[in-house]
Order: sequence, then structure tokens, then C-alpha cells
Amino acid sequence: MQLELRVDRSSPVPLYFQLSQQLEAAIEHGALTPGSLLGNEIELAARLGLSRPTVRQAIQSLVDKGLLVRRRGVGTQVVHSQVKRPLELSSLYDDLEAAGQRPATTVLINTVVPASAEVAAALAVAEGSEVHRVERLRLAHGEPMAYLSNHLPSGLLDLDTAQLEATGLYRMMRSAGITLHSARQSIGARAATAAEAERLAEPEGAPLLTMQRTTFDDTGRAVEFGDHIYRPARYSFEFQLLVRP
Repeated sequence: MQLELRVDRSSPVPLYFQLSQQLEAAIEHGALTPGSLLGNEIELAARLGLSRPTVRQAIQSLVDKGLLVRRRGVGTQVVHSQVKRPLELSSLYDDLEAAGQRPATTVLINTVVPASAEVAAALAVAEGSEVHRVERLRLAHGEPMAYLSNHLPSGLLDLDTAQLEATGLYRMMRSAGITLHSARQSIGARAATAAEAERLAEPEGAPLLTMQRTTFDDTGRAVEFGDHIYRPARYSFEFQLLVRP
């Protein structure tokens, strides 16, 4: 597919950045789909009247973001677009599906445990009381995207492992008649531990996005406490900010 690419030499924005932004937008909006070949640097440079180092820098910036990959004997290939998650009460599974990312799930832990002080406070249960603990690896296009750790009140719903691998947790809750109403959420960042790095195919110490969320139903009951980590090259949160009147 021939993309419409243009650079403005009168702009103060560096030429490589103009090109990388256009390529990133094409990936994000589906003009360049996962698996498609970008074309070689010589052809792109000739088309746009740019030097090969400029084109190489643009492509490398997208390789660094995890959007492109260089494959020996194949060329530069589109891997995936980054998932941009709006700050609304939705599940990662639904967000990935909406972004055309073909989500898959591996359940690593599905058991009942005593509630720690942190979990007990979030779910408004007694410390040491039984809660359900689920840990899942969420993938998109076969690559790790996030590691999800969730605690739920015991007996809230049947957390069947096969179902957890086939669909999202919030869908299971809704199917069980639970009406999700609101959530309290915090977002942060930290370095990956050795175990987290191995799960997410990142180097140890790599930066990770973190999200903690307590979700409430329409009666005000806490129904889920989530502690999630995400690969930032694959994932971001979007905020809409309004001026206070």
C-alpha cells in the first residue's frame, strides 16, 4: 500500500520526527496493519527526498517504541499499534478488542488466599479472611502486554480458569449479574523486577506502567481490587483535562 507521506522543510520540527509521526499515525489508524512490510530505507528516502540517515532515525524511533521490528531477510515489519486506554471503567480485554489487538490470556494463579492488610482495606473485608486471587498474563498478537493481579471477595462469582482465559473479568462479572458502577484508580511507574521482566519479555529494571484499581458495584460494595503492570511501549493511558469554572 502506497502511503501519503510528506515532510515540511520549512517547519522547525525535525524531518525524522515528521516522518516517524506520520508512520506511527498510519500504524495506529490501521493504514499499516500488523505484519505488513514498510519498504526499505532507500526507497523511502528517494520518495521523500530525504537522506538515508534521516529515514533510518525515523524508523529506529518506531523500533524503539515497539511498533516496528527489523527482520533479517524480510525487512522492516509492523508489529502492532500501542493501545491507548481512556480513563473510564473498562477492562483491558475490552480495550484490546476495540483496538483490534486480538487479546489472549494465560491464567497463572487462580486460588483462595487470606486477605493481606492492603487487600482487606481495599475490599472492606477482615484481614486474614478468604479472598479469591487471580493472576493472569494478557497478550496481544501473541506478545505479552500486561500482568494482571486481582483479588475479589470470596463467593462473589465462579472464577472458572477456562472462562478467565476465554474472556475478560468484567464480562464475567456482568454475566453474573454484577453491575459495575465506579472505581478508584491510581497510575504510576516503576522498574521491573526480575520475575516481572521475565513474564513481560522486558529486561530487568525496564520501566513499567502500574495501575491499582478498586471497583465498586451499584450498591457501593467493593467487588475487585486490581494491581496491574503494563509494558509502556505497548500501552498508555489517555486523560481528558477540563478547566475548572
